[in-house]
Amino acid sequence: MGWQITDIPDLSGRTFLVTGANSGLGFETAKALAGAGGQVVLAGRSREKIGAAQRQIPQDTLALELDLSDLASVHAAAESLPVASLDVLVNNAGVMAPPLGRTADGFETQIGTNHLGHFALTGLLLPRMPIDGGDARVVTVSSGAHRMGSVDVDDLNYERRKYSSWPAYGQSKLANLLFMAELDRRAHAADWTLRSVAAHPGYAATNLQFAGPKYARNPVGKQITRVMNAVMGQSASSGARPQLYAATMPDVRGGEYFGPDGLMESRGAPKRVDPNAAAKDVATAKKLWDLSEQLTGVSYDTVRPNSSTS
Repeated sequence: MGWQITDIPDLSGRTFLVTGANSGLGFETAKALAGAGGQVVLAGRSREKIGAAQRQIPQDTLALELDLSDLASVHAAAESLPVASLDVLVNNAGVMAPPLGRTADGFETQIGTNHLGHFALTGLLLPRMPIDGGDARVVTVSSGAHRMGSVDVDDLNYERRKYSSWPAYGQSKLANLLFMAELDRRAHAADWTLRSVAAHPGYAATNLQFAGPKYARNPVGKQITRVMNAVMGQSASSGARPQLYAATMPDVRGGEYFGPDGLMESRGAPKRVDPNAAAKDVATAKKLWDLSEQLTGVSYDTVRPNSSTS
């Protein structure tokens, strides 16, 4: 059985923000956090869908409109955060394997949404988190698909190289891990008490798998996905366990990565897992960080601990 959602400690007095909280892993994460007594901000692109998700959660939750593919929306969301302070940010939202597209700011859709949007959001919200003496955490959700990716800092947005949806997805998920690790190193260097960690769900049957075939108008792809989800996938609730462990358990240390304990990390209870060598490349992580600051205009050098949230 291993660790279960019922093993989450009492979260009374702690505040969480979950991106992509209206469905799938994000919804299950938000529901579990609220069920354990946490105050949860549900962030998503559609206020209508967020409202529908709220109505399915018995506890009180808060809504935040956020489109990670639009930096103007990211800034607006950070400015209108409906809580005074935030203990844990769960960077959960993402898109998977769509055809080549561009965000509102001209970034390739997957790197722009999965990495750059979360990079900007995290930098803008850190001043609202108890990073100077409190138990602040940033949980970034990656994927086993990081192993198929490589980060090209010279052509991050596929402006010169040929685009392929799955390698681009792998790049974005590898970028998530490089970001997590570099944020952890910078937190240590600044003497922050922030814990930057990552998690992946294994193979969880959610609507995310249908996004690529939907955008590509591929009915065969939809049917294949439906069969694979039924045969191989675990539930969204089970898939959310690694990120819930990372967000709540006291033994979590900065820089750790959590995933399922089953065959090929595809399903099962949370355990500490090891990313590939590319995810541990410090030089690439620093280059990606510098490029991300340049592209988003969000600099972490201006972040200072806010004593009012400690």
